[in-house]
Order: sequence, then structure tokens, then C-alpha cells
Amino acid sequence: MSDTAAARSWLGPLLLLLGGLCIGLAPIGLRFGLDTLGPQAIAFWRYTFAIPMLFVLLVGIERRLPKRIDPYVILAGTLFAIDIALWHWALTLTTVANATFIVNMGNVCVGFIAWMVLKERPKPIWFIAVVVAIIGAAALSQGGGSEGQADIRGDLMAVGAAIMVAGYMLFSKLARNRLGAMDVIFWLTVVESAVAFLIVLIARERVFPETLEGFRVPLFLALAAQVGGQGLIIAGLGRTPAAIAGIIVLIQPVFAAALSWQLFGETLTGIQGAGGVLILFGIWLSQGGVKRRRRKLSKPSQAEATTRP
Repeated sequence: MSDTAAARSWLGPLLLLLGGLCIGLAPIGLRFGLDTLGPQAIAFWRYTFAIPMLFVLLVGIERRLPKRIDPYVILAGTLFAIDIALWHWALTLTTVANATFIVNMGNVCVGFIAWMVLKERPKPIWFIAVVVAIIGAAALSQGGGSEGQADIRGDLMAVGAAIMVAGYMLFSKLARNRLGAMDVIFWLTVVESAVAFLIVLIARERVFPETLEGFRVPLFLALAAQVGGQGLIIAGLGRTPAAIAGIIVLIQPVFAAALSWQLFGETLTGIQGAGGVLILFGIWLSQGGVKRRRRKLSKPSQAEATTRP
């Protein structure tokens, strides 16, 4: 493989890793914003504020209007908005450890779904990476304060959130096969905003904060988590097999835990620290874990083993 092809093969995972780091800011921002808005309202404004930002970026960079929305984008956006809502509700009904571990398993399951639906057949090393990442996620969710009491309703909501996030990753990947990254993230955000508004009404949360200062956290999340985080993940999905992507985005809870340690004094225990290291090791192992389909082409440079459409 040439140096250029090797660099391109790492671009997708790098985008996903950076996107995961940005998404890791979401729970931190949410914590700062709960004094002024409910969790579902914060999510709604995060999406809504990001829409004009993404529109300006798309028009400014690609010099055109968004292409027609794709059905896969509608499905992915709906599942993502529901995932966030179920995740927030799960945290109020079960332990943080249970909810965190269960939801993270949704990312791991993406690989098995991609195997069946997208025919992205994993190599044996990928299964080892999955086991390592699962053990790491379990360890990272343990060891801290056991706030809350396990409740089957909360656990079931966390399972629902895991299913939603797996579906979101799959349909986002399918959408990237049809549309460019800028179009996908723009329409995803539009759909997420509409679904989140309905969820705010169902949850009976206040839509507007009492003062303009209440918009600071949603604005930050719109820029960092939505435009930066979700945008980079969508871009990375177009260049990376879904199985590998599902493991890479497990960097989110590792980064969030590290930030909580620094910002809120929530010291990581030895178990949690080891879990974070195992997740990082699993991410590294996963990079060689999927057999990429090759096409017989005349030029060697075109024979790059990627799943990018």
C-alpha cells in the first residue's frame, strides 16, 4: 500500500476518534446546563442551534444547497434523538453503572449488525477487540459512587437506547453511501431537532430558559458535540467499516470520565482507570479487524481497501 493510501486508510478512524472526543463533551455540558433547562430541552436546543451553523458551513464550503433528504437519514436522526432521550431517562431510574454499560454495548453490536446487513465480515482480531472493549466498558462503569438503585425499568430503557444507537450507526453508514457527509449531518440535525421537540412536549419540560444565559450550554453543545462531534463521526463513517467505528466511538465515555475527574473532582478508581486503558487497547486492536472488500481495477491506487462508496 502506498503512503497516500495508508494515510487515507487512517483518515476515517482519525475522524471518528476526534468526533468521539467531541461527543465526550456532551455529558459534561449537560451537567452544567441542568440548572436552567431539563435534559430533553437541552438536547432540543443543541440540535436547533446547530442547524444554521451546518447550513452556513455546507453553503460556504460546497457552494450549494443541501441535497434532497434520504430516508436512511430520517431513520438515523429519529433513532439518535430517541437514544439520547432514553439515555437521560435511564439515568434517573437505574444506576449510572448499569445505564452506561448497557448503552455502550449498542456501539459494540454495530459490528455484528454490519456483518449481517453490510456484509462487512470481521477478522478474528476484531472479536478479541470486542471482548477487550466490553471488559473495559464494564470496568469503567464500576468503581465510583453507586448513586441510585437498579430498576428494571431503567435497565430496559438503557437497552432501548443501546438498540437505538446501533440503528443510528447502521443507518448513518447507509446514508453516507448515498450522500456526502455535509448533507447527512445537516439533515440528521434537522430530523433530531423535530423529534427532540416532540420529546420535550412528552416529558413536559420547559422549552425556554428563564434568562438568555440558559442558552449558553446548548450553544456550546451545538458547536462542540453536534457540529464537531457528530459531524466528524458522520464523515468518518464514510471511510471506515461500521464494525470498527462502533468500537472507536467508545472513546466517548473514557474522555468524559477523564474530564469529570478534572472538572468535578470525580477521582477515577483503579478499576475505572484499567477499564479506560482496556477500551483504548480495544480501539487499537480493532483497526485491523474487518476484511475490506477489494475491487479489481486497473490502477493500483484505486485498489485501496476501504468501504467508502
